[in-house]
Amino acid sequence: MKFLDLFAGIGGFRLGMEYAGHECVGFCEIDKFARASYKAIHDTEGEVEMHDITTVSDEFVRGIGSVDIICGGFPCQAFSIAGKRKGFEDTRGTLFFEIARFASILRPRYLFLENVKGLLNHEGGATFETILRALDELGYDVEWQVLNSKDYVPQNRERVFIIGHLRGERTRKVFPFERKNQHLDSERKGINIVGSVRPIGSNRWGDKDVVYGSNGITGTLLATDYKNIRKVAIPVLTPDRLEKRQNGRRFKNDGDEMFTLTAQDRHGIMVAGKLPGNHDQNSRVYNSGGIAPTLSTMQGGGQEPKIWIDYQIRKLTPLECWRLQGFPDWTFDRAKQVNSDSQLYKQAGNSVTVPVIADIAKRL
Repeated sequence: MKFLDLFAGIGGFRLGMEYAGHECVGFCEIDKFARASYKAIHDTEGEVEMHDITTVSDEFVRGIGSVDIICGGFPCQAFSIAGKRKGFEDTRGTLFFEIARFASILRPRYLFLENVKGLLNHEGGATFETILRALDELGYDVEWQVLNSKDYVPQNRERVFIIGHLRGERTRKVFPFERKNQHLDSERKGINIVGSVRPIGSNRWGDKDVVYGSNGITGTLLATDYKNIRKVAIPVLTPDRLEKRQNGRRFKNDGDEMFTLTAQDRHGIMVAGKLPGNHDQNSRVYNSGGIAPTLSTMQGGGQEPKIWIDYQIRKLTPLECWRLQGFPDWTFDRAKQVNSDSQLYKQAGNSVTVPVIADIAKRL
């Protein structure tokens, strides 16, 4: 079926729809950086291209012609718990009605929409009721389901997906559904938080402080992750000797047995930092690659030596963020040619998860 890609971003909806065999006839995206990535990834020659959806006239919309599906992950900041949740009072919230306007003119068989889970309970459900009422008045029967990206990729990301069916078109129901291999989820490792880089003594706690394990599920990707980028902990052999390997490996996965101790390598702990405190000895933090201090008889009450755990903490790369949204590497390679890392981080956080879209799209 032919579809129109509104609030297109970098084309997560498009990629999933195309995986399911549907054909894109046009797209709309206001952000010039996201649009550059979109056009680098997808062949848009001969397609309808729109930028600011609020400036697109009804006459232009009519000229698009026949479409079977309108897709749109309409801006979610107005409904997200991460934002101020002003809903339709926020100008971004009113952009839903642009989808309604397009639907009233083009009359597609399906509407395929996405938003944050918080949309369902915003203003006690009044906001979602307004959306349902608007679609009902347009002649669309609506169904929805909350799906989590962790069933497809290693990222905890709950989103509500909405399907509108044009009355009289005999379209088939899509929801609810479960993945055939969902029984395997019980065997998966959940969100694996191994530590924090929150400054000592700070009362503030934020997502940017969390350090994730390398083989667990990361938290939800956000558009602001280019500022506070996710951090991953990876066990490493002799951090001070880059050339050192053991059985060809320098890094271990979480849960693996530790590297074998050898006579060639120094073992012990060395001073790595200092905690707040009045006494120099019990305030120091030691590294496992140096020499421990003299043990005292007073080992209680914070007197114990503190050891710096042998982890190397690093940020997720932009490529890894794109992978967490289900984008194949070739799409990232193309986008990287036209955008900076900060934009690539932002674009990943703003996108939909491609395999989730594809799974729904094949049921349309």
